Amino acid sequence: MTKETIAILGGRGMLGTDLAKMCEQQGLAVGVFDLPEFDITNPEQLKQAVDSAEIIVNCAAYTDVDGAEGEAELAYQVNAAAVGRLGDFAKQADKWILHISTDFVFDGRSDGPYVETDAPNPINEYGKTKLAGERLLAETDCAHCIVRVEWTYGSVGTNFPTKLTRRAKSGQPMKVVDDQIGSPTATTEVAKALCLLLRKKPRGLFHFASEGFVSRYEMAKFMFDKLSMDVSLLPCKTSDFGSPARRPLNSRFDCSKIKTLLDEPIEPWQVPLEHFLRLL
Repeated sequence: MTKETIAILGGRGMLGTDLAKMCEQQGLAVGVFDLPEFDITNPEQLKQAVDSAEIIVNCAAYTDVDGAEGEAELAYQVNAAAVGRLGDFAKQADKWILHISTDFVFDGRSDGPYVETDAPNPINEYGKTKLAGERLLAETDCAHCIVRVEWTYGSVGTNFPTKLTRRAKSGQPMKVVDDQIGSPTATTEVAKALCLLLRKKPRGLFHFASEGFVSRYEMAKFMFDKLSMDVSLLPCKTSDFGSPARRPLNSRFDCSKIKTLLDEPIEPWQVPLEHFLRLL
């Protein structure tokens, strides 16, 4: 494994940054590919990236959920068409692909946590393009593993915890939805799991999220309590917000399948989140 090189597409994004850092700490040779000099929708650049390494991790994605409603074609090119092309190149070159997907492939209407065999039913353009990417990759029959993640946050880019803390500083009362349930998952925790998968090279589909579930509202309460911030926090419903894209209300994952591959138990969501808040 130490001799193998890893190409991380989208390597300067939230997850890609933490994954690259962790791989380098483990002595792995890492190549980072990202905008502006690398565009996953450019076939020539994509082929060069695939040829540059033994293992390719695809963290690159169009992730603006509301933006995808108005830019569905661009989202499709990045999240689906490019992923199918990646699979074709990997098949030709006999490379293993690790591809990152999302809880947004589900409609969120299930009563329990989602398992990998549950039927996807995305309710917005972002989710539709991510599901199309999963399917196009599988159709190429290349050696691959897909890991769906949810409610991720990290030190790079914009995410729910950083947005909340910024808004809290305004001193205004804040409304947070209490009907969206999921597992806040630090990208450092995802990166830890992915590093293990890079070693074992499994094939198939896996769900990964922190242990336990919480509503967005209860998560906000937890955060402000740990930060000792006096914030007027009000619960509300998703339907109160007129956002362009619909959101799944239930994002809970059953992670039993991936747990059989991991060397240690998955941390409860509170532990990495508290650590992240200390760094803010």
